Amino acid sequence: MSRTRTALLASLVLLGGATTTGTAAAAIAPDAGIAAVPCTVDYKVQNQWDTGFTAAVTVTNNGAAKSSWAVKWSYAGNQKVTSGWNAKISQSGTAVTAANETYNASLATGGSVSFGFNASYSGTSALPTSFTLDGVTCNVDDGGPTDPPDPGGPSGKVDNPYAGAKVYVNPEWSAKAAAETGGSRISNQPTGVWLDRIAAINGVNGGMGLRAHLDAALAQKGSGEEVVQLVIYDLPGRDCAALASNGELGPTEIDKYKTQFIDPIAAILADSKYSSLRIVTTIEIDSLPNLVTNTGSRATATPACDTMLANGNYVKGVGYALAKLGAIPNVYNYIDAGHHGWLGWDDNFAPSATLFQQAATSEGATVDDVHGFITNTANYSALKENNFTINDTVNGTSVRQSKWVDWNRYVDELSYAQAFRNQLASIGFNSGIGMLIDTSRNGWGGTARPTGPGAMTSVDTYVDGGRYDRRIHVGNWCNQSGAGLGERPQAAPAAGIDAYVWMKPPGESDGSSSAIPNDEGKGFDRMCDPTYTGNARNGNNMSGALPNAPLSGHWFSAQFQQLMTNAYPPL
Repeated sequence: MSRTRTALLASLVLLGGATTTGTAAAAIAPDAGIAAVPCTVDYKVQNQWDTGFTAAVTVTNNGAAKSSWAVKWSYAGNQKVTSGWNAKISQSGTAVTAANETYNASLATGGSVSFGFNASYSGTSALPTSFTLDGVTCNVDDGGPTDPPDPGGPSGKVDNPYAGAKVYVNPEWSAKAAAETGGSRISNQPTGVWLDRIAAINGVNGGMGLRAHLDAALAQKGSGEEVVQLVIYDLPGRDCAALASNGELGPTEIDKYKTQFIDPIAAILADSKYSSLRIVTTIEIDSLPNLVTNTGSRATATPACDTMLANGNYVKGVGYALAKLGAIPNVYNYIDAGHHGWLGWDDNFAPSATLFQQAATSEGATVDDVHGFITNTANYSALKENNFTINDTVNGTSVRQSKWVDWNRYVDELSYAQAFRNQLASIGFNSGIGMLIDTSRNGWGGTARPTGPGAMTSVDTYVDGGRYDRRIHVGNWCNQSGAGLGERPQAAPAAGIDAYVWMKPPGESDGSSSAIPNDEGKGFDRMCDPTYTGNARNGNNMSGALPNAPLSGHWFSAQFQQLMTNAYPPL
């Protein structure tokens, strides 16, 4: 649960007592005339431990529009800000100043801006009692010392399941990682457990099934909180735009999906034995976005995606999964939201959010069954491109016109995830939803990592010379050459982000480099073939895939070694 600062201007009195968390309070001025509160501040401690904490701050400006801003407060103790995001944060003694970055300097009347930070302390950590915005004292939201359970979800759910919790380390993946030379450096990291076929519920080829993983999580849990990460991934007609990850169910087998896949999973998760676990479910990656980007008259359309759009079974399947799993008090549903290089264009961004809302209100589901969204699952998009921004120009030409960005609105996952969260909230999803970003393979470190911007010769040399993401094309997705481990899993790393996660276990293949007969329903996709020259979905570029890859989900030692070599932050 996040702790929320409660305070008021000494000269103001709340009408009717406390207001709800996050809402501006009307106030009575000394002359009893109604006056608008000039600004409000929502200060929340999202995660706290013995020597530090993570805080998120949202400031709402009710005065004149601003072209720059600075928020100030003071601590009563020895709290020290150690790092921050979405603001330039400085500290002198107990006084803290958070000033705008260039990209969020404008603050309209009625507009809000959010930033966050990590801080250290010893002893006790009292919350600040007052804030100013450009020298004007702000009203602070009156949510109480501890927030109530998230009003957007079933009773008992916490705001951020990752806050203050350990995350389950899959012993099967851990053993494979530890067996690799140097693998013990990361073998204790938490990764997702993929339920990618009906048989996986009870375990495949003698491996652990769902109950075995949950039992192991209870053993790891001890007396603290524990998150278990599950990928729910077996829609009928799965992955209509790819072959490597095609599933076992045909396009029309929605009833089988419900009764033989989702229902048994829900029954296990609802067992009271597991009620003390926080169970995070990633709902059907690479499904709904295909209905936006790979259908109809688009050059990227496929007949299989047209079929799934027409029969509605992606929407029905996702809705059913959300409804069944969301009804379980300790389950937190996160819907897959693609990545910036897929949905970041204007034609895809808002339509995808609308489609997600449609799925989240079908088959008995409501938006209350959605705790958040996850981006970049099993993908390679860089977390944060520091050497260029979407607002840069080179010789009068916008970065958006470069071949790499290609008119996209976003250049990295963090900016995309935060913007997409705002879009989702604007169309009816709960304002408290959180985002997850899969950072398992988006580090792009090693000797090829640029140390600064590219040459200003042209917009392309500028972007290509400075971008961390070294893929040939942003549409390349299979076993990408040169990739590295990204940020290690962590809770509440940035505003609006519940966690960085390794939902895709590093070292598990995206697909085979050549056709391999199998009984897993997995086809051969040329995007996994390093000799393939591409298609409309990757701008007819080379695939950039590693050679000699096994079937998707199978262990790929050469990839695992590359990911460690190119890890950023380095191992």
